[in-house]
Parts: sequence; C-alpha cells; structure tokens
Amino acid sequence: MITIKDIAKEANVSEGTVDRVIHNRSGVSKKTEAKVKKVLERHNFKVNPVASALAMKKKHQISVLIPEHNDSDLFWKSPYLGVIKAADDVKNFGVQVNSFTFNQSDAKSYLSAFEDVLETEPTAVIMVPNFSDETKQIINRLEALNIPYLFLNIDIEGFNNIAYVGQDAYTAGYIAGKMIHFNNPQPCEFLIIQSSQNITKNNAISNRVKGFKDYFLKNEMNSTPETLKIDDINNVLEAKEIINAYLQTHPEIKGVFVPSSRIYKVVDCIENHRLQHLKLIGFDNTPQNTACLLNDSVSFLISQKPFDQGYKSVRLLTEYLVQNNLPEQKIYLPIDILIKENVEYNGRDEFIS
Repeated sequence: MITIKDIAKEANVSEGTVDRVIHNRSGVSKKTEAKVKKVLERHNFKVNPVASALAMKKKHQISVLIPEHNDSDLFWKSPYLGVIKAADDVKNFGVQVNSFTFNQSDAKSYLSAFEDVLETEPTAVIMVPNFSDETKQIINRLEALNIPYLFLNIDIEGFNNIAYVGQDAYTAGYIAGKMIHFNNPQPCEFLIIQSSQNITKNNAISNRVKGFKDYFLKNEMNSTPETLKIDDINNVLEAKEIINAYLQTHPEIKGVFVPSSRIYKVVDCIENHRLQHLKLIGFDNTPQNTACLLNDSVSFLISQKPFDQGYKSVRLLTEYLVQNNLPEQKIYLPIDILIKENVEYNGRDEFIS
C-alpha cells in the first residue's frame, strides 16, 4: 500500500506538503499542488479516514529527553538535529515535539530535565536512558501516568518501552574486533581504552566491549584484548601519562579500540612515535573524529547513524500515536564502517537539515 511518504518522495516534496494538498489546506503553490495531485491520481491514493480524523482532531505532545552537546562532545548534536527535522515533518499531523537536554555525567541533571518533561504533559516520551537507577525512577512515573516511552541510542533491558531505536551495540563491537584484527593479521595484542565516566551497566559501551572481546573468543584467537580504564579522559595530562606509560610497558599492542565517540581525545594523548605504529578504531564521525580519520591517526570509525536515530524515533512514535501502529521492539539502524575515502559521504542528511 502506497503511503504519504511514498507520494512525497515521488513528487519530490515534503510529506507535510502532500498532507496539505490531500486536506485542501493553504500554503502550497498551484504548480506544486498540481504535481502532487498528479502523483496521487496515478496511484489512486485513498486517505485513511481514521488516521486522517485523528490527525485533524487530536493533538499529541512528544517530549524528548536527550543529553546536551557541546564543543568537546558533538555526538548528541546529530540525533538532536534528526529530532528537529522530524518535528517539522510531523507537525501537520497534530504532533508537537519538544526537546529537553541534560548533562550526561550528572544524574541530578537527568532527573531535573525529566521534571521539565512532565510539565509539558506529554502524550509520549523519547528518552536516552543514561543512568540505570534514575531511569527506573523515571519509568515508574511514566508507567503510573500511562505514558508510552521509547528508548533512543541506549538499550536497557527489563522495561516496557514500546521500542528501541539505535545501533546493535554488541554487533558493532564484534565488527570492530573483526576490522582491527584484519588490519593487524600478524600475532599481536589489542587494547580497549575506556573512560570510567562512560562505564554504566547495560549501556551501549559495555555491549560494544563485549562484542569486541567475543570476536576474539569465538574465533579462537590467541589474543585476549586488555582493558585500560581512564578515570577522566578530559584530564589530558593525566590521561596522556597513563596511556603512554601503559603502551611503553606493553610494546606488543598494535591496535587500540575506543568504544565511544571520544577516540579523538585518545589520539591527542598518544605520543606521535607510538601512534604511527598503532591501528585505532572508534565510533562516530564527529568533526574531531573525522579529522583523525582524514589524517590517518584513526583507521576506522563505526557510524551509529545518529541523525537517523533521532529522526526515526519521532516518526515511529507519531505513527504509533496517530495511526496506532505498534513498531517492532528493536529498530536497529545500519552499521556503517567509515574510512577516509568515504567519510565525507556519510551524514549528508543532517548537513542538509
């Protein structure tokens, strides 16, 4: 069955424009209206009367609880832009989207932002479950209010979220292990560098690490990756001393895996004469990480499709609220392997946005 999305794509217009033409609303030029109607007639498009009535009469409020982004951590800017783009696309269906940000290192900030979310009296909530204990408190309150919720980017088991949208973190880690091994076929050792502030039970980081280790275990490799934990990767002097001291006493290490978007910080810490003999792999094509990929400091980046995560989350909840379409429980996005030759082609949707 053809959808408004299909019509919009064929007519090369937004879904909102198609919706306005279908319901005879203003704001569309005569030329565009004629083009859309031609596509509608070609496919004998029929409006779903139930969905249309819901969209016209009932207003919905989706509140998004997402970590803030800044110059030193730009990852969360991409899903935020995806949310903003989707918010514009769904407003004609009677859906309003508001975003609330929190400090991902501060549980109190997380709970405070949630209080702001509740003040909007949301119909549904999209949330990044960054802290396990605090997430339990939040979920208990949402369920008491019968507010459906969706997990974005981080998947925590044991809750009644209607869906999870993000990367299959375990598989991404497994792929990282495979890539770094293929890039270092001779017998050697590999190091996982983690920042203690990113180590949270059941989050994406721990699942990536498990997947990375399992690659070597399941393929009966002689190498067993070691883990180096840094209390605060933002403390450059301390981190630099710890990392280089470890590498000096472990010259057999030829590959480094950073299971977060902070690989550029690790690159900044490693002395150049050591960096030249290491293959590094990390996550996310933030501007800083992309620069490391382009100057050959990093061999591979694995993209989580963060813009798509934000965009798809809003669209899925909109379909659930407006058309009562229950999504699949796990919505895994593609796992893209980025190298210097293809990184510029990744993320163009968010650039256009």
